[in-house]
Amino acid sequence: LALYSDVPSLQMKAKVPDRTDFVTDADNEAICVSPTGLQGQIDKAVAAAGAGARAFARPSGTEDVVRVYAEAATPEAATALAEEVTRLVTAAGAK
Repeated sequence: LALYSDVPSLQMKAKVPDRTDFVTDADNEAICVSPTGLQGQIDKAVAAAGAGARAFARPSGTEDVVRVYAEAATPEAATALAEEVTRLVTAAGAK
């Protein structure tokens, strides 16, 4: 009985003008609390990616990028999810 099943995942970077615009929850780095509305958009992208998918975005501590992590049932779904979340983060950072 396995406690953990490895699933396809992908990490990407979204270049943003100011990483300090992106704030995660103090107790859960996987929840983005600012910019307002971004987490809801990420949640919708995750739901659209299918069962078992997850994704989060968090600001880098050293460069003006937001790191995006995504996993899904297939490599194609993980790539599509990571690309969508990266697009959402980039758009949020441009505002």
